[in-house]
Amino acid sequence: MLLRTLAAPGRRALGGRLLQRAAYSAAVDGAVEPIRGLELGVAHSKLLLRSVAAVRGSSELQALGVADGETRKMNMCQAINDALRLTLASDATSVVFGEDVAFGGVFRCSVGLASEFGSERIFNTPLTEQGIAGFGIGLAAMGHTAVAEIQFADYILPAFDQIVNEAAKYRYRSGNEFNAGGLTIRAPCAAVGHGGLYHSQSPEAFFAHVPGLKVVVPRSAVQAKGLLLAAIRDPNPAIVLEPKILYRSAVEEVPAADYVLPLGKAEVLRPGKDATVVGYGSQIYALENAIQMVERDMPGVSCELIDLRTILPYDVDMVAESVTRTGRLIIAHEAPRTQGFAAELAAEIQERCFLRLESPIERVCGLSTPHPLAFERLYMPCAVRCYEAIKRSLEYSP
Repeated sequence: MLLRTLAAPGRRALGGRLLQRAAYSAAVDGAVEPIRGLELGVAHSKLLLRSVAAVRGSSELQALGVADGETRKMNMCQAINDALRLTLASDATSVVFGEDVAFGGVFRCSVGLASEFGSERIFNTPLTEQGIAGFGIGLAAMGHTAVAEIQFADYILPAFDQIVNEAAKYRYRSGNEFNAGGLTIRAPCAAVGHGGLYHSQSPEAFFAHVPGLKVVVPRSAVQAKGLLLAAIRDPNPAIVLEPKILYRSAVEEVPAADYVLPLGKAEVLRPGKDATVVGYGSQIYALENAIQMVERDMPGVSCELIDLRTILPYDVDMVAESVTRTGRLIIAHEAPRTQGFAAELAAEIQERCFLRLESPIERVCGLSTPHPLAFERLYMPCAVRCYEAIKRSLEYSP
């Protein structure tokens, strides 16, 4: 059906590009040249804090005073559960609610909380995303800490009016007399391999356009716990988009203590001198693999990998400082290219770093089509597509 659609007049070029990518995609053919000898994906990532020693060596966790304390092995789902438990235990005004959260939710991120804290603080809602957001705004406006779950990020759009026109503007329109800063909305996002049109989308760019919100996308268990706690305690309404494919993809040693990671602060995951590579969420691991390929095939080259972590506000200063040194920028995300967040970052860096750029800024994104099911592998900005973009940037000649 998709191929027949792509063959329609005016769409043949797009169909051709899709089929070309099919022949040269790490997601489709594990034997293609660029990925020889590499183990791909989050399961083999060197970016995760898999050992106690890695936690001890984290400068960020050291600065927070939790690097030397007790750690527990957790996947992202368990780390989110731990953050919710800490919130409920330390804040008597906090409540957690959403569709099916009382028994643990579709992804089991809230499992066990209802039996521990009671049905008045952990409870199910009707199937109405607009109602969930509106109810959360009311709770937050009355001084409660409201943590709402939207079952899939795709279904957050019925709540768009409440989030954008009410929650985000409440403080401004009341002259700071009232606010909905106690509202945090969690939502599983992005591709999972079999979600199709309505369970695979990445809607972060919609909300990154809205003053008054914070928008967060964690990449791992340690990050998810610290960033979720930061979002819950931030004096502004926040949306935490959790890449669902990462919920159980890997385990980290997560500090057992209560800690918050800074919102609006990016993190350099790998230093480098020749190109700046930027992403967030699950895309970080495709970029990690792409950099490994480039550095293997181009001896002497090194790429700096930056995780934005927070989309609104985003750490443009860190990215600009890196691009000023490297002269090149490659940005990747799963959301469609057209009007995606990469366009905002590319425009801002072009303004700030124009005279230092050695090549055009590259964007590696999802295609500007509805998220396909059978053809998801062609849609995704996989490691090979990122590899090709980094090489184009490094080999650019005007």
